[in-house]
Amino acid sequence: MPTNITTRTNRPGYYGAGSVVVAPPSAPDEGPTRRTAISADKLVQRPFEGIETVWDVIEYVAKTHGGRDALGWRDVVKIHEEEKEVTKVVDGKDIKEKKKWKYFELTDYKYISYVQLKERVGEIGRGLVELGLGTEDVFNIYAATSLNWQLLAHACGSISTRIATAYDTLGPSGLTHSLNEPHCAALFTNAALLPTLLSVLPNTPSVRIIVYDGDVKEEVIQKVREAREGVNILSIEDVRALGAKSAADPAINEQVEKRRPTPETVSCIMYTSGSTGAPKGVVITHANLIASVGAVHTLLGHHLTPEDAYLAYLPLAHILEYIVELIMLFVGMPTGFGGVKTLTDASTRNCPGDMRAFAPSIMVGVPAVWETIRKGIVGKASAGGKVRESVFRGAVEAKRRNTPVLGMLADNFVLSAVKAATGGRLRLAMSGGAAISRETQEFLSVALVMLLQGYGMTESCGMCAIMPPEVFRYDTVGLPVPSVEIKFRDVPEAGYFSCGRNGATEERGEVCIRGPSVISGYFKRPDLNEDPTIFAGDGWLRTGDVGQWNEDGTLTLIDRIKNLVKLAGGEYIALEQLESTYKSCNYVANICVHATQDAKAPIAIIIPHEQHLRAGLKSLDGVDASKGLHELCTDSRVAALVLKECNSVGKKNGFKGMEMLSGVILTPDEWTPESGLVTAAQKIQRSAIAKKFDKEIKEAYKNQ
Repeated sequence: MPTNITTRTNRPGYYGAGSVVVAPPSAPDEGPTRRTAISADKLVQRPFEGIETVWDVIEYVAKTHGGRDALGWRDVVKIHEEEKEVTKVVDGKDIKEKKKWKYFELTDYKYISYVQLKERVGEIGRGLVELGLGTEDVFNIYAATSLNWQLLAHACGSISTRIATAYDTLGPSGLTHSLNEPHCAALFTNAALLPTLLSVLPNTPSVRIIVYDGDVKEEVIQKVREAREGVNILSIEDVRALGAKSAADPAINEQVEKRRPTPETVSCIMYTSGSTGAPKGVVITHANLIASVGAVHTLLGHHLTPEDAYLAYLPLAHILEYIVELIMLFVGMPTGFGGVKTLTDASTRNCPGDMRAFAPSIMVGVPAVWETIRKGIVGKASAGGKVRESVFRGAVEAKRRNTPVLGMLADNFVLSAVKAATGGRLRLAMSGGAAISRETQEFLSVALVMLLQGYGMTESCGMCAIMPPEVFRYDTVGLPVPSVEIKFRDVPEAGYFSCGRNGATEERGEVCIRGPSVISGYFKRPDLNEDPTIFAGDGWLRTGDVGQWNEDGTLTLIDRIKNLVKLAGGEYIALEQLESTYKSCNYVANICVHATQDAKAPIAIIIPHEQHLRAGLKSLDGVDASKGLHELCTDSRVAALVLKECNSVGKKNGFKGMEMLSGVILTPDEWTPESGLVTAAQKIQRSAIAKKFDKEIKEAYKNQ
């Protein structure tokens, strides 16, 4: 276990056997049911008696944590614009043009207390009642992660008005779908997103109330009012003022109290990112959310303290951030809201970035974030010259081997600068949302902070498995959470058997989950709700992921059924697993591994990591590393270098021959939700990428 974590919250032996069998197989093609050992007798449904809904959490934290800092934010003081010259390739020629870059000057963090949180939630809730929102209405939140996102969500929850989520990166078509399917009556958004909303209002007839935050010109507000008759647009301050004014109104207060939620009340319709088709509305109840809070409190509660601090920046429209922020709120840990553009000092002026300003002790990220951080650390070390790079690599290796004296010197004199960039207090971090490569997890756990893994899905409120520090290891997503039980189903076509049948020695199979965190259905999708390949009956949900039990009771994910491809040689490869490893290659910024049944081995479409690629090209004879990225991506020698480096990573991770790449296609263009090549949650759209690069893919397979 890496030693760069304070051990003050550790409880050795707390998890016993890790996970245990609680029921035998119920069908010939299934394995036994397992739970985490600490909740073997009963699945957790709540953190403790009296906490049944999210509104109960708000009341509890106000009473328990009172005047302590709850939620923090920074205001923008000034936006600085700087002009820089960039080079683009147009028709094969380098064209230089000037481009303006924005940098942000921000205040220090400001906070509201837990008592103030409850007051603001109450004011907004009463204001929404005054505006005529009922329990059958749906309130859409189309906004960036922020204090106001949370206030609106909790206010709606306090009066049993359902929220629906929409990523703030959605374009007009995606936003239209997320407003029309649930017939949203109201919407909250940011000033910067009002132009997009303006374009969809004529096609979203159910929307009658728009709440916004930020500075908005009167002419924009007028345009919204003119876009469709009967639309009421007002600021979040206006809604609060309306609620504050009615605080002494007995009729409104009585109405609000009657509308308090029950465990069965729907809290949220959370839309998935839509990586396998149109986004699905996942119906999440208060009971689902509270069971998830109870599960994490039981599993990790001793590691989450009011003295810690959590930096929030991932999209709240994603279940990972949504549930983590609710858990941090419950334990009394202050949360500071940051922005993707202002996390580091690179995009700020006259002030530190959010990480240094807030100095979090706990962070959560998706693999793409951690890959970016790792490559940034490596790139900074490389930029300092050969000697500095050698010293840095030596320090990391000394720390990894836990070499006496050298490990301490590495921490104090070399790696301390890396830790200072995050504020200097970081002691725990977690990766979720997708698989992370072992190389990246190990590097960051040694150089920066112990990086845990978690596994879940929107349909389980993010709950399935989490790795606690006491049982830390690589290549596993951890122990079953206490609100979920797990069993495997055979995947015979790929040779996975849940009880070691057909000569198999390990327990492997499709992960199926059941418990109070797991939803019972999708919004307006009877076709999916009655589909036995999703809901297998008796409360079981099929995840589509292939897992393996380890001797210490932890769960490892080894495949995903939908992304298993049978090659010409008859063997299966798992595209997502390959991508998670190849993405750790320093030359790779993003990747889509592609294979067909006629192929002998996969190929990959890759967006290069420009900084690392240019550094690597300096040692390649005959290639001008200063050329435009477009031109470099069409150079076969550059492609050969990237292919070699990727396969070096594959070989290092023990890949078999048919898992090694036979070719790469390089593209300089970023994949965005607007282009349709990634989802709003930045998951790759495999079929769309294959279609866009069809010609290049066919050419690559010809050369196998």
